[in-house]
Amino acid sequence: MRSHSTSNIEMFRILTFTIAIILFASPVLPAQEATFQYTGFHAYNQQAGVYTGKQYAGFDKVKWKFQTEGKIFSSPAVLEGIVYVGSEDHHLYALDTRTGKLRWKFKTGGAVHSSPAVFNNTVYIGSFDGYYYAVDATTGKEKWRLKTGGERWMGGLGYFGLKPEDQYHEDPWDFFLSSVVPDPDDRGQTIYFGSSDGNLYAVNAEDGKIKWKFHTEAPIHTTPAVMHQTIYFGSWDADFYAIDSKTGQLQWKFHTGDKPGMTGIQSSAEVDGNHVYFGARDAHMYCLNASTGDVIWSYDAEGSWILSSPTLKDGVLYVGTSDSYLLLALDAQTGREKFRFKTHGYVYSSPALAGHTAYFGDFTGALFAVDLSSGGKCWDEFVLESRKKNAASVLKNNNMDFMYTAGEKDVSSYANTVEVMNKFYTLGSIVSSAFIREGVLYVGSADGALYAIELRSGVCN
Repeated sequence: MRSHSTSNIEMFRILTFTIAIILFASPVLPAQEATFQYTGFHAYNQQAGVYTGKQYAGFDKVKWKFQTEGKIFSSPAVLEGIVYVGSEDHHLYALDTRTGKLRWKFKTGGAVHSSPAVFNNTVYIGSFDGYYYAVDATTGKEKWRLKTGGERWMGGLGYFGLKPEDQYHEDPWDFFLSSVVPDPDDRGQTIYFGSSDGNLYAVNAEDGKIKWKFHTEAPIHTTPAVMHQTIYFGSWDADFYAIDSKTGQLQWKFHTGDKPGMTGIQSSAEVDGNHVYFGARDAHMYCLNASTGDVIWSYDAEGSWILSSPTLKDGVLYVGTSDSYLLLALDAQTGREKFRFKTHGYVYSSPALAGHTAYFGDFTGALFAVDLSSGGKCWDEFVLESRKKNAASVLKNNNMDFMYTAGEKDVSSYANTVEVMNKFYTLGSIVSSAFIREGVLYVGSADGALYAIELRSGVCN
């Protein structure tokens, strides 16, 4: 007969052995596969411009709007009931998504054209004061700041051949600063962003210490894309780069066109496994092999810049154009045009997709909800009050026409060009890209307001 104590010992051994088998058989997820909530420019949890939605939804009404003291070129980011956005009035704002009430605001020393990135209870933002900031997402208190070599608009002497030729001109169409993106492989412990000093920075997210930086020959105002330990981004030097995310070493680069006035890259990239997509000022949309940089296809945008960042869904790429005022739908494999949708003005806003609807704004202060399943034949339009107020004196037959707005003034003069642009801004130009959350669209405008617009579901007809 076995003793009671011996029986207990054997049972303990059996139990220990069983637990070991269970633990050994159970999959252990690597850290990067665990949930990592991130929201930022044109992205939510690594999905570039794609939000939840099932069917077509047009515009209903303004739920609320929050007025700042400067133009909003920054794109809003929403996380856990708070919407974050930057303004030219030098502030980063945190607002309640239900009411639009101010939670807090954080003051920088310059215009905030960068779009906020939010994760690990921190908001990361860049400012024209030359600093990138980490701000507590709950309190709005500064955690750290990192000084770059300086942030500025792109420009040059006699830029675009405008007069006077011996005067430095800022580019009137350089709207953005680079936004921060986290490295998904280390759960955001490392962040990346570009700077007007020509550097792409890799920075410790906790303390703002620089890990490495990669230099290009011109300002970097695009937001980098990170996939498979590679960072993809374009520069105003007209080159598109792929660099190693761990070392900052160049993997390859691709040169786009560099004719005067048709050079530089402002469009941020979309990466899909083996392909990387981006637009350029040389009036082309590119698809490159993500490993080698070889051209798979390029789309000729008929002389129109592509500043908008592309959105990819179900094998179709959606992107806006400048002077042709289009939303393009391109086959992602071939670059063949599937359809085009004409707006009233420049489309610099990057398309936000929910269900089978694309949402974006144009430079005349109009928002569009385009039904993708109909090939753009069915759509809805929402017009800002600032556009309603000023369209008659600024637009020609409801559309942008630079020469018409300039009137008798010489458009070869830089000062006159800026004056025309300022007239367009009175329409509430939408350069900001929309963020969609729980049936509400959030977007900023050059009229200084952040809008929360309720969407209505239904059949597009």
